[in-house]
Order: sequence, then C-alpha cells, then structure tokens
Amino acid sequence: MSYDSRRVVVTGIGAVSPVGIGKDAMWKSLLEGESGAGRISLFDPDEIGLEVKIAAEVKGFDIADYFPDKRKIGSMLKEMDRVTLFAMTAAKLALEDSNLDVRSEEHPDRVGTFIGTGVGGLITTTADHIKLMEGGPKKIGLRSIIRLMPNAPSGQVAIEFGAKGRAKSDATACASGLDSLFDAYMYIKSNRADVMISGGTEASLNPFSVASFGNMMALSKRNDEPQKASRPFSVDRDGFVIGEGAVILILEELEHAIRRGAPIYAEIIGGGASCDATHIVAPDEHGAGAARAMREALRDAQLDPSQIDYINAHGTSTPLNDARETLALKTVFGEHAYKLQISSTKSMVGHLLGAAGAIGAAATALSFRDQRIHPTINLNNPDPQCDLDYVPNVARDAVLTHAMVEALGFGGHNTVLVMKNYSN
Repeated sequence: MSYDSRRVVVTGIGAVSPVGIGKDAMWKSLLEGESGAGRISLFDPDEIGLEVKIAAEVKGFDIADYFPDKRKIGSMLKEMDRVTLFAMTAAKLALEDSNLDVRSEEHPDRVGTFIGTGVGGLITTTADHIKLMEGGPKKIGLRSIIRLMPNAPSGQVAIEFGAKGRAKSDATACASGLDSLFDAYMYIKSNRADVMISGGTEASLNPFSVASFGNMMALSKRNDEPQKASRPFSVDRDGFVIGEGAVILILEELEHAIRRGAPIYAEIIGGGASCDATHIVAPDEHGAGAARAMREALRDAQLDPSQIDYINAHGTSTPLNDARETLALKTVFGEHAYKLQISSTKSMVGHLLGAAGAIGAAATALSFRDQRIHPTINLNNPDPQCDLDYVPNVARDAVLTHAMVEALGFGGHNTVLVMKNYSN
C-alpha cells in the first residue's frame, strides 16, 4: 500500500483535563463554556510569595480510580511523576474508547507510542533537588531519573499496554503534543505502523514554573477572577493561565480500523511545521513562521484555504501570540479568514503546555462528530487587531468538513494539523 493510499483516522480519545477527566466530561464542559481555572491548591502560593496565585489544575485525580490493583498502584507512585501518571490514565481511557487491546493485536510491533511533553517530570526534578541540597546524595532515590526523564510517559505507556513499535517523546515546548500527533500520522502514512498511541502530557504546576513564567510576564495576574483570567483575543488580556493534564488520541490506519469495527471520530489528512528562527520566546512579528506551517499543512492535505471551515487556534491569551496568530491567519487565508470559525480551548483549560495541541486536536475531532464548535470564553471586548470570528462565549452548531489545529511553542516551533469529517 503506497503512502498516498494509506488513510489515518482518530478512533479513540482519552483526556485528563482541568475541565474533566474522560472525553465526555471534558467535551461537555467545553461546550458549556466552563473554566477550569482557580486558586492554586497543589501548594500554597502565599507561603512562597508568588505574585501569580491561579492555575488550571486537574481536579479529583486519583490514579487508583483507573488502575485498581493496590500493588501496582504502589509501584506506579514510586516510579512515575505526575506527568506520567496523567499520560498513563489518558492512554488507558483512549484505548478503552477505541475498544483496542494492544496485546490482542496480531502485530503489536505495529503499534507505536509518541507522547510529547514540554518539560517532563519537573515536579520530581525540583523536589529532589531540594532533598539533595538539604540532606545530601543519600536522599536521592534510585528512581529519580526514570521519574523525571521526558521520555518516561511514552516508555511507561508502551510497557503498560504492550505497544512494541517505536516509542518516543517530542519536546518542542507548547507544540510537543501536536508534533507527536503529526509524527504519528506520518509514521502510519509511511507504513511503519498501523496504530499509534499519541498526544501530550504536562504536570509542571509547582512553585518553580509559576515563578519563572510569572517573572517572564507570561502569566495572567487576575488572581481575584481566575475563571475570567484566560481571555484570548480580548483587548485586555494579560497573559495565560498555566494548566496541567494529558490528552491521548488513538490514530489508526483506516482499513485496520474498519476491520475491527472501531469508532471513527475524524480523519487526519495533512500537517505542516516550521521554525520562526527569530526569538526563543516571542513569535515572529509578522506571523511568518506560523503562516509557513499553515501553508505546508494545506499543501500536504491538498486543500485550498477556502476549504477550511474551522480553526482550533493556539490562542494563549498573551498580547503577542493572539495578535500575531491572527495576522498569520489573515496572511494565509486572505478574505476567507473572515469566514473562518475560530476558537481557543485555552480560554477554558488554560495552557497545558506540552499537552495543548493534543487537547485542541481532541476538541476538533469531537467537533466533527457532533458538528458543534466550543466557544472562546471571556471574549467580551475583542482586540481591534483580532477582528475574526472567534466563536465568542457561546458554543454553536456548524457544518464542518475541514479544520485546522495549531500549536506554537517557545523556540519558534509552529505545528499545524489538518483534519476532516470522516466519510467513506
């Protein structure tokens, strides 16, 4: 079967998000415009003296709810950072949603695991460094490295579910999750795999990350209004709300999915990527890098810009990103930009960093299934530079055929995935 003839579909979605665990809970909250932001509870920001005191935390997460064997839970808690526990849970939910048992596959070596993360096991890294400085080398456990390494989520997921194909972790900041999905799509297209367990995970909510992003002036300081703090494309936006979570999608070669009667949410038909090569954190002032990635994705999908109906935007709620992303959309789509329907999932879940693109892809796949678009909340006072249709505040029904998902990361990384409504 040639590269061009192999089609790639989404057959499972697993989510551990600030607005719900499981795809159904997450999607219901997104459609209802519910924010997952609130005061930080994982640690006391006042005790540390942090100026930013809000985040989008995953609530009510207990690994024992998903892996009930007590002996196994003890081992997992010793060997895995929160970032890996999130990924393990999201992968389990995605495989169950897809009705796929990897160990029952005739060729488990044709099942791969690509899971991206921006920073890996940051909670373990910072906590163990404190132990080292306060108590000396003997305080550092044997498992510290396997807990903190960025490839731990992909490796542990592969081990748990028996996926013997290639396993790797993209670490391209906020583009990590979408890069992993793009790579997984190409891996199936090139006939190197039939199924990929892919997406992104992040659990970097600790004093170090909040202090660093805060000092960078990247975070919103609306401590008194956490649920209104993330306001992409609004004239009074003042930064993003840091979040955590994991979203895993099961990508599958179409004929393989049909043979086993798998559910199909959407089809992936192209992707593109670029680097701004201008600044380590600030996006290109003309949006040129993002525009190049969009154009490459459209070429790969063999689509004209006028065929795109919906964009799941990066939409961080930072002054620079939203204006320059809008400029890139206008550059690529011209007058059609004003006909696009665009929304930012981050308005509700905050910025999941390495999992941001994956949750955008999941939301887009669910939009195809339901022919419904979630809103960009807190958009009551649009920035004049951001004058497109961002589906403000209220979800809407829509006829969706083709859509684009965007992720733009520190380092100048730009990744775009093109999806379509599945049809025979």
